[in-house]
Amino acid sequence: MAGTLTEVVSGGQTGVDRAGLDAAIFLNVPHGGWCPLGRRSERGRIPPVYQLKETDSRNYAVRTEQNVIDSDGTLILYKKAMSRGTELTAKFTRRHRRPMLDIDLADFGSWDESRFENEVVRVADWIESENINVLNIAGPRESTCPGIGKTAQGFLVRVFERSV
Repeated sequence: MAGTLTEVVSGGQTGVDRAGLDAAIFLNVPHGGWCPLGRRSERGRIPPVYQLKETDSRNYAVRTEQNVIDSDGTLILYKKAMSRGTELTAKFTRRHRRPMLDIDLADFGSWDESRFENEVVRVADWIESENINVLNIAGPRESTCPGIGKTAQGFLVRVFERSV
């Protein structure tokens, strides 16, 4: 069905990537994606609970581009400014002409309920209007943006509840 999530993908890095996978697992939404050779992340090997395929390269950019290619659109979550890796994801979405939406979660903790709900609806409407079935989730890793994983996961659970 168009605009209904059937799978969530990411590269498995700490932070936003894992938040997307964890939100999908929590809601029993199929998940997957590509990760670097050796299941490499900043905290060592990516746990097997995340059903990711390994690329032939240890280079993070390879899995980033493959996840953009294999998805119908990319949702980028960040705080205040995109990291270099997150900017690379945006570059790949433009190169491969895939829909992209970015959300700044910088003031997430101070959002009132109506603003929070408006952002959730905005993302869910984007998923539907762009006919996104396979959604790539991207954003900074936990070490460069402490707390982003927890914030992103709470947001994504609400988005996915509206989109599956």
